[in-house]
Amino acid sequence: MPAVFLAGFLPMLLVAFAYRELNKAMPDCGTSFTWTVKAFGPKIGWMCGWGLVIATIIVLSNLAGVATSYFWLLAGEISGSESVAALDGNKAVHILTCLTLIAAATAISYRGMTATKGVQYTLVGLQLVVLAVFVGMALTKAGSFETSVDFSWSWMNPFAVQSFAAFTAGLSLSIFMYWGWDACMATNEETTGSEKTPGRAALIAMVVLVGSYLATGIAAQMVVGSGEKGLGLANPGDLRQRLRRPRRPRHGPHARHPALRRGPGLAAASLQTTFIPVARTVLAMATYEALPKSFTEVHPVFKTPGRATVVAGVATGAFYTVMTLVSEHVLVDTIYALGLMICFYYALTAFACVRYFRKELFRSFRDFAFKGLMPLLGGLMLTAVFGKTLYDMWDPAYGSGSAVLGMGSVFVIGVGLLLLGVVIMLVMQRRSPAFFRGEVLTKETPSLVVAD
Repeated sequence: MPAVFLAGFLPMLLVAFAYRELNKAMPDCGTSFTWTVKAFGPKIGWMCGWGLVIATIIVLSNLAGVATSYFWLLAGEISGSESVAALDGNKAVHILTCLTLIAAATAISYRGMTATKGVQYTLVGLQLVVLAVFVGMALTKAGSFETSVDFSWSWMNPFAVQSFAAFTAGLSLSIFMYWGWDACMATNEETTGSEKTPGRAALIAMVVLVGSYLATGIAAQMVVGSGEKGLGLANPGDLRQRLRRPRRPRHGPHARHPALRRGPGLAAASLQTTFIPVARTVLAMATYEALPKSFTEVHPVFKTPGRATVVAGVATGAFYTVMTLVSEHVLVDTIYALGLMICFYYALTAFACVRYFRKELFRSFRDFAFKGLMPLLGGLMLTAVFGKTLYDMWDPAYGSGSAVLGMGSVFVIGVGLLLLGVVIMLVMQRRSPAFFRGEVLTKETPSLVVAD
């Protein structure tokens, strides 16, 4: 597990350098969309923006679902009642709670970056404190259980993973886990020192992420091991029982369930902050005539892309409600398909950096390393993961195990969503021919400025 975290961190770090360099040259809330349009042209740029938007909508809906489940689990733990925790299994209650959380997150994001910042400081700060306590307690209890194991440096070696299929699956998952560090880039024009601060914030976020994942992974394995019996991390039955059937412990209502205390805050913080990039990407695409002009509306007081934020919230709620009522298997498979879209738009952004700065690459060693070599390697790594994931998705056993015409449903969903983007792009091409002719957004176009 720690080795996979490190392996997934490498391409993300390399791509983060591409984001930093592109942000220095042209800070724009459209980020990947704007940069790839300037590097490769309108169509590739539009598809890159679509990949970001659709991936974010899907993950927003699932984050809301996770926050809802943890909310009722925590409520059951506090009350000591399994019947309260079981309310999450009531589809009507679950959906209503989920929609309430989405509405609250949308309202906070709608009120601007100042309100968003305050909520994030509180929720993320709480998460890090609880996580630090968990890691500390786990390390002090290491060796106390039959399944406990001693630390080994082989845990940090990607080549020690015996199954290549397991490694690539874990790599795809770890890339998804790191996803989101680029949210600060979408607020570059709302940030003091917009040319440098977001880039530094992205790199700091990456370091915090890899540090927290490694600490948690190592501590968890040391205290309970990774076996399939007893408390082992690979015992799905025991994990399911501990999370889905909370019981009141002897040493306070939360002593045995630190995840329950952290879970609602973690999911709520991720849900709330994920509205930031999608709303601002839609705002930029609309401003440059790649989407309908109605999405360019900025609130006169809060200075936020109001319509884009509200529409993102409505789309998230509608998507989750429909998928939950129709088929939970489809909902699960959309999560598996997310890695495909994340690799898609991150890789395009990395390649856009190389192409945009191609005339500057040999001016200095720094330019060659940070504008060329590192983004290129990051893009190639993500392209390889994209291809391998696409191949694995063809197997119906991937994801929920369902199939469509012999193809895995995850493959159908992932490729289908990208093809849906092509269809919408063709419709927009008829409505906004100037953008697709390259007349609206060019390399010389100034950034779109939104100030909070």
